[in-house]
Amino acid sequence: MKPTSPTSTATPDLWHSYGAPASQARPALPRIYWDWYQNTGPDEALLGDVAGRDVAELGAGSARQAAYLAQVMKPARIIALDSSATQHARSVSLYGNVPRLELIQADAATYLAEHPGSLDIAYSIFGAVDFCAPKTLLPAVAVALRPGGRLIFSTLGHYSNGAPPATECLPTDVPMRLPDGSPSTLQRWVLDTPVWEKVLDGAGFDLVVSDTVHDLAPDGGKAMTTCLFVARKRGATLRTGCGAQRGTPRPALGAPPRGTAC
Repeated sequence: MKPTSPTSTATPDLWHSYGAPASQARPALPRIYWDWYQNTGPDEALLGDVAGRDVAELGAGSARQAAYLAQVMKPARIIALDSSATQHARSVSLYGNVPRLELIQADAATYLAEHPGSLDIAYSIFGAVDFCAPKTLLPAVAVALRPGGRLIFSTLGHYSNGAPPATECLPTDVPMRLPDGSPSTLQRWVLDTPVWEKVLDGAGFDLVVSDTVHDLAPDGGKAMTTCLFVARKRGATLRTGCGAQRGTPRPALGAPPRGTAC
């Protein structure tokens, strides 16, 4: 399928400069990383059995992860969704010819709501789940997933300045620059684990896995915590190989260091 995009955009593209220095030549990924610094934690196996399934990355950016999955894990198709015109253009220039990869510029919640029952798996790596209102996006994900389909996402375990995550489903404003250089803000949701659990439950998901990954910056910078979630849409179980049934205890992906938590 050819890359698609809307004919116009109603809001300024706040992601116009994100990832630009690396956009000309990107080496193939050796694996999928879910943590903030992209150097530790579980790999693409966290997604489960992807082969032959319909998958979407929510907030795919330049579609680097989606292209890797399309080539290595052989889904039936993988849809790389991003609302940014600039990021979409980069993804087309870099990965427009990758088989099974569909590059689509669209608001994630709107697109998902308009394509009910079309997906087996949706995932986000600090993507749309971080930057779209959870009470709008997660129900839309549930609509797009088939019964038993899975949502997997990584998100910040605390604010970048070290402050604890929000204990209510409220966003914080992130400073950004418009294409003309003028200041703007972008909303980001940095939520405590119980808040994510409540929102997932309200959207029709059962939480299967929740865990944390702790790592240091490669240059010795500040430590960051990533929260990982695997949730299943309530309903009939997806085809074999999709993990625990509803009510199964939530396994950890790896024990966090003593004294640390989301």
